[in-house]
Amino acid sequence: VTLSKTKKKPGLERKGKVVTEIKDAIERHSSAYVFTYNNMRNQKLKDLRDQLKSSSRIFLAGKKVMQIALGRSPADEAKTGLHKLSKFLQGASGLLFTNLPRDDVERLFREFEANDFARTGSIATQTVELKEGPLEQFSHEMEPFLRKQGLPVRLNKGVVELVADHVVCEEGKPLSPEAAHTLRVLGTKMATFRLYLVCRWSSDDFEVYKEGLAHLGGEEADESS
Repeated sequence: VTLSKTKKKPGLERKGKVVTEIKDAIERHSSAYVFTYNNMRNQKLKDLRDQLKSSSRIFLAGKKVMQIALGRSPADEAKTGLHKLSKFLQGASGLLFTNLPRDDVERLFREFEANDFARTGSIATQTVELKEGPLEQFSHEMEPFLRKQGLPVRLNKGVVELVADHVVCEEGKPLSPEAAHTLRVLGTKMATFRLYLVCRWSSDDFEVYKEGLAHLGGEEADESS
């Protein structure tokens, strides 16, 4: 009989590692929060992680993986009451483990925001219309690029000129790829990366934040740290 060793799949090893790290974070920190977000920006999240690394740990991973680590019922929860967090892990959500006082965490999340350029498919927060005439903010080398984005432009004595009024985007409507590219070169930022607390657990308390609950769902990220 030949016995062959079977290697674990990389995905399973990664999930197991995340579960272990979450269980370790539970032991090292006094409270845990579920949070949700709008317009995720990975670099800004990394900056926040670096800011909090002495007191906290943030996880963005598969929802089932995080739920397994916390426990989904009183019978399998890592600590008393922790399973209550699991049902709030849905849509765009993550976990924060921290030793910071509650007031500090609430203030941090309330004040945190980072403006950035909106991506294709994002909803325009305002109508942007360019009027007929010279676009002096652009060099002549930009004329082919602008035309490719649907702008009715031409070169007039080396100056990029819009030959007719042009609506780049309309408030409340999704951005096309061309609109997103045009807004970027115009320097117009329409996306704001924000974080919202959904609920909080500690050994003697559990509470839900209504504002965060209202924002729960939407875009998702799959990343652990």
